[in-house]
Amino acid sequence: MALMAALTAAGAYIAVPLGPVPFTLQPFVVLLTGLVLGWRLGALSMIVYIVIGLVAPVYHGGTSGIAILLGPTGGYLWGFVPAVVVIGLVVERTRPRRLWSLCAACVTGLVPIYVLGAGWLAWQLHTTSLHVVLWGGVLQFLPFDLTKALLAAVVCRALAAARLRLPGLTPPVHRGTEI
Repeated sequence: MALMAALTAAGAYIAVPLGPVPFTLQPFVVLLTGLVLGWRLGALSMIVYIVIGLVAPVYHGGTSGIAILLGPTGGYLWGFVPAVVVIGLVVERTRPRRLWSLCAACVTGLVPIYVLGAGWLAWQLHTTSLHVVLWGGVLQFLPFDLTKALLAAVVCRALAAARLRLPGLTPPVHRGTEI
C-alpha cells in the first residue's frame, strides 16, 4: 500500500505541461493500484498519497499543499480515490483474468478521474464551454491514458503470474485452465 502511494508520487514528477493540467504517469499507478490492491487497500493508498501531498512535495512537478487540491488539477487528484474503488470492485467481483478484461476495468476507473477532474477544472476556469472542458480536461489525455490502462493490465498479469498473493490479483488463465 505504501509502495503504491510512493509510486503515485514518483509518477507526479514526470509532468509535461499541457495547459492547466499536466500529463503525468500518475494515472498508470492509480490504475495498477486498483488492479493489484483491490478497492479497500487501494483507496487507502490514494488517501495516504493525497494527505502526504498536503505537507510534502509529491504532487505534479514537485508541488504540495492545499492550494493544489483546490486548484485546477485538484479534481483529478480527488478522482484517484473513486477510480481505485471502481477498479477494485470490478476486479474483486468479476475476477478478470484476460488482458482485455483487466484493461476494461482500468478504462472504467478512468471515468471518475475524468468526471471529477474535468468538472472541477471547468469550475476553476469559470467556463461552461464544453469544447474547453472536453479538450482541456479529457480528450488530450485520452490516448495516453488508454495506453496507461493497457500497460497497467500487462503489469498486473505479470504480477499475477508471479503468484505474489496480492489482494486484487488472480493468476492468469493458460490454455483454458485456471491455475
